[in-house]
Amino acid sequence: MPETLAALLLAHTLADFVLQTNWMVAHKRKPAALAAHIAIVLITAIAAMGSLHPALFALAAAHLVIDVAKAWSPWKGLAPFLADQALHLITLIAVTLWVPDLWATGFWAASTDTTGLFGTSLWPADAAPTARIPAVMALIAGFILATRAGGFAVGLYMAPWSDASPKGLPGGGRAIGLLERSLIFLLVLSGQAASIGFLIAAKSVLRFGAVGDDRAVSEYVIIGTLASFGWAIAAAFATVAYLTLLSPLGISIATP
Repeated sequence: MPETLAALLLAHTLADFVLQTNWMVAHKRKPAALAAHIAIVLITAIAAMGSLHPALFALAAAHLVIDVAKAWSPWKGLAPFLADQALHLITLIAVTLWVPDLWATGFWAASTDTTGLFGTSLWPADAAPTARIPAVMALIAGFILATRAGGFAVGLYMAPWSDASPKGLPGGGRAIGLLERSLIFLLVLSGQAASIGFLIAAKSVLRFGAVGDDRAVSEYVIIGTLASFGWAIAAAFATVAYLTLLSPLGISIATP
């Protein structure tokens, strides 16, 4: 069952945070944009699972309903974003509980022959190459949630104070946030979470000259930094915790 959810999580994060274009987001109320996004949702689910099970079509239909409700909702900001993602997560869990062996019956789980000449296993079941695929999927999904999803969440959270945003390179702040969350994710997974403090210190030193005595800009930078770091740390530790439910990757991953 954890394998099924890992594959669905990867499909969802790819569809919502990597493959969904700005045009799709801006025109979500238009049938063409919505249809394009739902097609991506379905295709990524089918590709990740290696199956054409009806449950995946039901999942895409549920995604459609949630996105329509969000598109026509009068509420904007971080809270609707989190509510939207929570509802999507509930549908992923519901499909997992409905068809817990969806991954086991899919193409990827059965794509490698693990038996020898006399029908004996070449390696333990949890060490077979295909057994590690869900863990890789969970790792990638966690990275996307920590970095790309974190960028959207932090951006929405900081929107009310956007007037105080320091001026710099176009897209520079977005790139810095993406890089810092990536580093935090890697530090947590490698068991070096304590080093995050040095990352905060380094960013503070680098930002000091640009911020100067402008209190509004200083507070904006501090709030944005803490929000970005907090999101990445939470996503990283959640990923590490979920990896303990799956077959080991064969690499050293720190346990929470």
